[in-house]
Amino acid sequence: MKPYQEVIDKDNSRLREFKIDIDNHELVWHKDEKDRYITILEGKEWQFQKDNELPLTLQKGDIIFIPKETYHRIIKGSSNLLISIIEN
Repeated sequence: MKPYQEVIDKDNSRLREFKIDIDNHELVWHKDEKDRYITILEGKEWQFQKDNELPLTLQKGDIIFIPKETYHRIIKGSSNLLISIIEN
């Protein structure tokens, strides 16, 4: 079971929502097979962290590039988090 709900659009972009009631241990370090651009649509106090870097607080409208095979994670905030994902 994934720690989010996801909808895939016609253009293969993904809308992903992480609920505020998620357990922190479900938000694990991971890496993806493709480059990704993540756009923050909603969320308060959530953070994004790449391996060997300090966490960044996410703000609505932020766009983050995640190169393929880069370890990263998100850190739970104080509301639901809604993001858009576009893969290359």
